[in-house]
Amino acid sequence: MKHFTLLKGVLFLLIGALAACNSNKEENNEATKSEEVKAISPVIKEEAVSYNADTVTMNGFVAYDESTDKKRPVVLIVHEWWGLNDYAKGRAKQLAGMGYLAFAVDMYGKGATADNPDLAGQMAGPFYKDPQMAKRRFDAALAKAKTYAVADTNQVAAIGYCFGGAQVINMAKLGDHLQGVVSFHGNLVVVPADKNLLKTPILVCHGADDKFVNEAEVALFKKQMDSIGAVYTFKSYPGATHAFSNPGATMMGEKFKIPIAYNAAADSASWNDMKDFFGKIFK
Repeated sequence: MKHFTLLKGVLFLLIGALAACNSNKEENNEATKSEEVKAISPVIKEEAVSYNADTVTMNGFVAYDESTDKKRPVVLIVHEWWGLNDYAKGRAKQLAGMGYLAFAVDMYGKGATADNPDLAGQMAGPFYKDPQMAKRRFDAALAKAKTYAVADTNQVAAIGYCFGGAQVINMAKLGDHLQGVVSFHGNLVVVPADKNLLKTPILVCHGADDKFVNEAEVALFKKQMDSIGAVYTFKSYPGATHAFSNPGATMMGEKFKIPIAYNAAADSASWNDMKDFFGKIFK
């Protein structure tokens, strides 16, 4: 009986030791996994940046992964007619998490923003009337973005929303050297298409129910682009209106009685289309 009791005690000790060993292994494995996650997770650096254009101080926003010093493509983001607000900055942070140096452009200067359509229209209007002014301001932002040590200056694209969508298309039409541009629910016909200047592939992400960019404008855009053999892709999303990618659009539309609204399906689809486009233009 004594032998049995002793044996029983030894077995308990062995089981306890094995359990402790397994527990330590699990803890070590979890710690290792945690360290691996830390090692591969991006560390997004966000910073305000000032630069000058047309004797005006521009207040842009930059985001990139500072956990690596590897050079990466540059993506400029041009804001909606509301100005450089949190929405455009949020897109910059998304792009930074995808491995890009994201530079949100301040087109209006001094970080100016609008909180109503009348003011937004007044601020955006001059850029439609004077595309060369828009180009100077865009180019100033591009030059600043290229000063970052992690910027691959040979791999640059631009995306834009509404007003910004029109602007990035214009930059391509005016001959800026870019690997590609993406317009999200932007105006389409401002600068004429010139085969001697337009060398940049364009992706247009358009809401099929957009009341600001009607079918006639779409048809004219396609006709102009086709007439010079331009490289472009036109995506139309059913049920999507103007500003479909902005979650705040529905509230603003209801507040000011304008036909804009968020569309989650179109937002997701257009973002994925942009990622596919980037996969083709960035080599």
